[in-house]
Amino acid sequence: MYKRMTSRDSMSADVEAVSVLLQNGVQKEMTNPSWKYSCPHVLVATIVALLFGYHLGVVNEPLEIISVDLGFSGDTLAEGLVVSTCLAAAFAGSLISGWIADGVGRRRAFQLCSLPMLLGASICATAKTLAGMLAGRFLVGLGLGVGPPVASLYVAEVSPAHVRGTYGSLIQIATCLGLMAALVLGIPVKNIVGWWRVCFWLSTIPAAILALAMMFCVESPHWLYKRGKLAEAEFEFERLLGSSHVKSAMLELSKSNREDETESVKISELLHGRHSRVVFIGATLFALQQLSGINAVFYFSSTVFRRAGVSSNLANVFIGIANLTGSIVALVLMDKLGRKVLLHWSFFGMALAMALQVFASSGIASNYGAFYFSVGGMLLFVLTFAVGAGPVPGLLLPEIFPSRIRAKAMAFCMSVHWVVNFFVGLMFLRLLDQLGPHLLYSIFGTFCLMAVVFVKRSVMETKGKSLQEIEIALLPQEYREFL
Repeated sequence: MYKRMTSRDSMSADVEAVSVLLQNGVQKEMTNPSWKYSCPHVLVATIVALLFGYHLGVVNEPLEIISVDLGFSGDTLAEGLVVSTCLAAAFAGSLISGWIADGVGRRRAFQLCSLPMLLGASICATAKTLAGMLAGRFLVGLGLGVGPPVASLYVAEVSPAHVRGTYGSLIQIATCLGLMAALVLGIPVKNIVGWWRVCFWLSTIPAAILALAMMFCVESPHWLYKRGKLAEAEFEFERLLGSSHVKSAMLELSKSNREDETESVKISELLHGRHSRVVFIGATLFALQQLSGINAVFYFSSTVFRRAGVSSNLANVFIGIANLTGSIVALVLMDKLGRKVLLHWSFFGMALAMALQVFASSGIASNYGAFYFSVGGMLLFVLTFAVGAGPVPGLLLPEIFPSRIRAKAMAFCMSVHWVVNFFVGLMFLRLLDQLGPHLLYSIFGTFCLMAVVFVKRSVMETKGKSLQEIEIALLPQEYREFL
């Protein structure tokens, strides 16, 4: 019934048919499918984001105690390795995430990424030496590298168009909750012997839930269709959208698939092929997200608050509240204002926050005023980041990438994210010493303004559009001329 296209000569007929379908609404329901069908599957997928946030913050408070217990106290290189080993492994995991997601499916990819997080956290919890801790952190990092790109893919592919932005924002909220959970659970570490081991053990619970719950979740209909499993794709659409919306969903999906769907995707095609424009947009967005200085701000926030007479624990609470508040605002507005509007004003707000930081460090304001400008700028930066620059790239990229390259393009862009993240973290303290906060924050603010211009010129709005509509809109001119 849903015949796949097997010849490039049918491209004109395909695009003409989907144009009629999308413009005139032939065989397309007037009402949106209920969000209640897809929501449970999306919530399970966000467990990956919860684990991502948790493992990023789980060693922050306990690191000093861990170094004493494992015998590397005072060795700053070893302490740095405990953090950076996880980041390096995440980079490696992100490189292969697209091939895993396309090879075994989205659902099994979730289960595969949960295994190294389970094993790695267990090794960390029972570690007796630095080597054991590093081995555990490396395994955890592999899982963290594979998981988030797959979560973004899955949420984009199983979500109805009218709530896809809201669902995408849940990933950012889950990341924020995971980070806050790690910080809160780490508070007793100085008072309870061996508490840091409990912190690692606790992370195995959501990882196990993810692996088990995915057995009952849907597989991505997009992936099933690419594999030629049309009946299964139809069945999964029925579970996600309801029986009345299956026909139109399958018709839309059939029109965006062509003969070259089955051909393997090479890195050279991502960089120089007909889809290189959208890959460039995705990689640039992730690079600008990290070059804005967000991770440096998170790193430096405790110091800023301590100078203002606020304890580091309370500082973490303030930052967490700002992050969560911004994420909730994004959840509410993502499908109302759209991705581009939130992204544009988010980067603009971050630039304004950096201007406050520059003013605070310039010596113009009094010490009392400088503290308030610095703290206010820090909270504003985190808040505005969480509204757009944090959640939107991970949601927007799976939307703008065509089905054929979606998984591998996400893997490539996430690799760019981890590389820039690593170098910003590596160079931040050195640049802070050499340039001073005034110039360094000015550089971060400049990148935020560059992002404002880039978003305005290069990013398209995807609010309320199906993935097939977006794919056709971004086709090169020689393919769109059939419309």
